[in-house]
Amino acid sequence: MTSPSQASLDWIARLVGFDTTSRLSNLNLIDDIAAYLAQHGVASEKIFDATGKKANLYATIGPKDVGGIVLSGHTDVVPVDGQPWTSDPFKVIQRGERLFGRGTSDMKSFIALCLALLPEMLEKPLSVPLHFAFSYDEEVGCIGVHGIIEFINRGGPMPKLAIIGEPTDMQVVNAHKSVCACNTTVRGFEAHSSATHQGVNAIQMAAELIAEMNRIQVEYQKPEHRDARFEPPYTTITVGEIHGGTARNILARECRLAWDIRSVKPEHDTVILDAVKRYAAETLEPRMKKIRPETGIDTEMVAFAPALLPAERNPAETLALKLAGQNQTHAVSYGTEAGIFQIGGVPAVVCGPGNIREAHKPDEYIEISQVAEGEAFLRRLIAFCREPGSRSFLEQAA
Repeated sequence: MTSPSQASLDWIARLVGFDTTSRLSNLNLIDDIAAYLAQHGVASEKIFDATGKKANLYATIGPKDVGGIVLSGHTDVVPVDGQPWTSDPFKVIQRGERLFGRGTSDMKSFIALCLALLPEMLEKPLSVPLHFAFSYDEEVGCIGVHGIIEFINRGGPMPKLAIIGEPTDMQVVNAHKSVCACNTTVRGFEAHSSATHQGVNAIQMAAELIAEMNRIQVEYQKPEHRDARFEPPYTTITVGEIHGGTARNILARECRLAWDIRSVKPEHDTVILDAVKRYAAETLEPRMKKIRPETGIDTEMVAFAPALLPAERNPAETLALKLAGQNQTHAVSYGTEAGIFQIGGVPAVVCGPGNIREAHKPDEYIEISQVAEGEAFLRRLIAFCREPGSRSFLEQAA
């Protein structure tokens, strides 16, 4: 097995060491990357959120007069709260041929590889530039990347393509499901649990709404709604959080649900969301308001990550397959920022080290062989960007 460079391993440990759980600021990590780039003479732009506590980073290596290749990764990670880790999640531990730590798979290793190979990118002039696009708040709805797209559209040549380095086992992915993130609040009316006829139990109303979601889910598992490229091959509806109630003997005044729809077809998101709202309005609310008129159910979409759709003459797909030495593309069920780049006018593909099965779990890890494979992929990309014909290749593929 080919081993990755020590620089790559060091950068993985360095990035994992920053606790960038989505609820926290990522500025320490972003500042560290910006300082490192500056040491190598590379200017970077920080694109802040409304609070000023989080930022994207965008930097260009190579010529500024031509659209290049975006290397995209998110800096935030999911929480470790309540997970039974056997080591410090924010310190990389090597056991055998695996590196353990939060973000090793999803997806700080890809960012680490980009940074570790920066000196090699700068050794000789590039004909086609490479753009680092490192975002915040991907894990809570692909929020930060919109600022990157706006920044790109404000000035400079439009990039020719984007490679999003989410974990794919270094396989080339040209399609993924959309993610529609929703919040539902059920407003009940408190009463003693011995007098259920005098109040409205928000938790039990929420349970009925969840049961309807489950019924809809079964409907969308039918053959006519499926797409065999995905696993599972159908649209899913998942309730991830339930919060409500104050005591066992009090009818709950409020219950909140956090749930999502992951669709194999673009039209499923709207149809399912409308169906859930209609069931609440036409079936549940009349019963609730008959007891207390101030009760009700509100549902809102809080984030949306569009699907990545296969496209003809996609230069990102063409180049990624060439660099990976593959001739087949794949589809995945998880969402990424690729669909947002695609809608923003930048052809995109997903290809990165690690396996999504290890993401979001306790004792998350990446195989060292995947780090080495990702490093080799990026070295081939650097060599491509130095070729005199790289500009015409991208123009012809577009």
